[in-house]
Amino acid sequence: MKRKRVVVLGATGSIGESALKVAHDIPERMEIVGLAANRNARKLAEQANKVRPQAICLVDESKLEELRAALKYEPEIFSGEAGLVKIACLADADMVLVAVVGTGGLQPALAAIEAGKDLAVASKEILVMAGEIVMREAGQKGVQILPVDSEHNAIFQCLDSQRKRPTPNVQRPISNEENDVRRLILTASGGPFRQTPNEQFESITVEQALRHPTWNMGPKITIDSATLFNKGLEMIEAHWLFGVEMKRVEVVVHPQSIVHSMVEFSDGSVLAQLSHSDMCFPIQYAVTWPERVPNSLPPLDFGKLRQLEFATPRYDDFPALNLARRAGDEGGTLPAVLNAANEVAVSAFLDRKTSFPHIWKTVASVMDRHTNVAHPDLDAILRADQWARGEAAKLATD
Repeated sequence: MKRKRVVVLGATGSIGESALKVAHDIPERMEIVGLAANRNARKLAEQANKVRPQAICLVDESKLEELRAALKYEPEIFSGEAGLVKIACLADADMVLVAVVGTGGLQPALAAIEAGKDLAVASKEILVMAGEIVMREAGQKGVQILPVDSEHNAIFQCLDSQRKRPTPNVQRPISNEENDVRRLILTASGGPFRQTPNEQFESITVEQALRHPTWNMGPKITIDSATLFNKGLEMIEAHWLFGVEMKRVEVVVHPQSIVHSMVEFSDGSVLAQLSHSDMCFPIQYAVTWPERVPNSLPPLDFGKLRQLEFATPRYDDFPALNLARRAGDEGGTLPAVLNAANEVAVSAFLDRKTSFPHIWKTVASVMDRHTNVAHPDLDAILRADQWARGEAAKLATD
């Protein structure tokens, strides 16, 4: 199998750092040909100097001089939002790993699909906002949409084990008759407030919410994990990625984060994927699929696993899951509205302008005010996104 040439969007974040570790671990199977970051010029230069990609992109054009001064070689340099689209279409790339926080990865992802690049998706917003468009375009272009989120990668691995080679495109919808899938079960750590009484939610601080018990992630996704909006977005993502109805996508709390997700089949059998909580595992599988290759990642020692716990989520105390299910069921522009309102509300909480429970109250209010548009095109999705941001900005600090 030839080496996969990969462009990493969001290189300086935690997913991007893990991708570079994977490339270093399996150099015969993965080569970084492009790196893109938002504004961290120093770190982008450090990464580029180390792996020497042919092209790099910095979205924040005010930091370009800082970037150039720190580089020790002369790659092709792109900048701005337009630059992000250009590097996603890099001629020598086979795959684009999208790990951009928020909605910024949607346009480059669609451009990469148009250019015939496979996508490794770590940015939930791409499929939450525009799942119908993304999956349709990928199917028409014959490119793969490979999940990098640990939960969706786990489901993909479980489903992949049931398919005969050659494996069909991952975006092909599942049918009960074909694969006998009863449920997709996403696991959730439960976040730092899994056992916190809801009467204490109003007093939760930013510092407390940023102390995730399992994963080391950026602030936005860490808050999403605390509210369970992260898991709600993953439900919608799974709906589009695997072509299942929302009613067959469920969540179970699993504090140890060892079982990354499960698939239940019609005969009651359940397949689960287990590994340590390290994003290098799903990134490597997305890059080397349909093959598995050895690496230096630590194996599970079952003798040291004291227990694996599972529990039903507290739906009444964490309304994010029901809000996401509603958005996924109704479809149209409502998932984009949910996502945008949540981004604004989380930002307000991080800025200490609103309380923790007001995050989902804001999202619910914006969703209730929205007039949904069925089967939207990209312009309609982007309009809904901007409308929701404006509404949420007015409500988030009330």
